[in-house]
Amino acid sequence: MNLGQLYLDSTKKQFRAYKKLGDNTFTQLSEEELNRIPAADSNSIAIIVKHMHGNLLSRFTNFLTEDGEKPWRQREEEFNPGQHLSKNELLQLWEEGWNCLFNTLDQLEPDDLVKTVTIRTEPHSALDAINRQLAHHASHVGQIVYLGKLYRQTNWQSLSIPRGGTASFNEKMAGKS
Repeated sequence: MNLGQLYLDSTKKQFRAYKKLGDNTFTQLSEEELNRIPAADSNSIAIIVKHMHGNLLSRFTNFLTEDGEKPWRQREEEFNPGQHLSKNELLQLWEEGWNCLFNTLDQLEPDDLVKTVTIRTEPHSALDAINRQLAHHASHVGQIVYLGKLYRQTNWQSLSIPRGGTASFNEKMAGKS
């Protein structure tokens, strides 16, 4: 396996891990919580998902051949707080955006990583554009998880090592070796 393929496989693994964090957050939240705006001038989870959806479709549709900021994207509409989404609608947007990303990544070859792609007419290597999106979407998934934990408080099911559970987790992991 060459370094380019190793990078693509690693990147897909990281994106899948972040998607799973979001998936596991959504299962714990109600439709009301998904649409709750926690403070003035902030975003609900639904707004964050709409933004991620628009960003993923725009960046990864025709990734190697078209500018990553598509003329059909309505970025400002993604942040419209007046649109209530059902949980099903939100999950459809979530899946559609991630499917676009994974379908594109699955079609890339290691040699594609050095090709030039543009985002808002600015040139980037495909590798750099992927890294940029990994960081962008990791930050948004972190916002989603944080809001979920904030809303659920003591009813939150930890998505990682629960507080006070490090020793038990380490013992469990040591037993797997």
